[in-house]
Amino acid sequence: MKIITLNANGIRAAQRKGMFEWFEQQNADVLCIQETKAQLEQLNPKLFIPQGYHFYQADAVKKGYSGVSVYTKHQPITVQYGIDWPEFDSEGRWLQVDLGHIVVVSLYLPSGSAKEERQEFKYQCMAKLEPILVALKASGKPFVVCGDWNIAHKKIDIKNWRGNQKNSGFLPAEREWMTKVFEDIGLVDAFRVVEPREEQYSWWSNRGQAWANNTGWRIDYHVTSPCLVNKIKSASIYKEQRFSDHAPVIIEYAL
Repeated sequence: MKIITLNANGIRAAQRKGMFEWFEQQNADVLCIQETKAQLEQLNPKLFIPQGYHFYQADAVKKGYSGVSVYTKHQPITVQYGIDWPEFDSEGRWLQVDLGHIVVVSLYLPSGSAKEERQEFKYQCMAKLEPILVALKASGKPFVVCGDWNIAHKKIDIKNWRGNQKNSGFLPAEREWMTKVFEDIGLVDAFRVVEPREEQYSWWSNRGQAWANNTGWRIDYHVTSPCLVNKIKSASIYKEQRFSDHAPVIIEYAL
């Protein structure tokens, strides 16, 4: 089972850059997108829904902002929009599909870099997500929470770790929370199970020569239930074409 996650930074912009042509060649089972920045009615099905896929989208109330979607070859048993918390759900940040043999979530955790209020909101989101992740694990069903978590967990996950310790996305409290997710709650950073190398990044700032110099951050994850740890076959970050300031993270599972 091949699952791809991508923060598209505008699904219409990514489409113009050839993302869907690339996706159709991937023969993936599921594609999770974050930051769609488009309402459902703004998307022409011919351009935005490849043949053979079921498509679901959780939109932000505010136009041109946030939003997450899921493309799946398998018809879901249930689709859950949001986490039943209006502040979070009105920004279109959680979409959960139960495919029967596995649950897949497209998650877009907020960035706190714009201003202090947004960082405070990010911490609130982290606190709200904790019991949800615990409940997903307790269900005993295999799951993958894909998406832009907006946190680089360890020094290996960011090029300039020394210079970013006071910046949102690499703050000690954020990194400690990711450790809690993986160690205390017991979830799995699927990418790192099979890919231990350094300089594996999924996002590059548009400032300076970040992309050219590979001055990146790994903030896009597949966070899975522990029962999938032995099912992770391969993991890669696709960088041959650029559809966004993020790159697609592709993981294959033996399911």
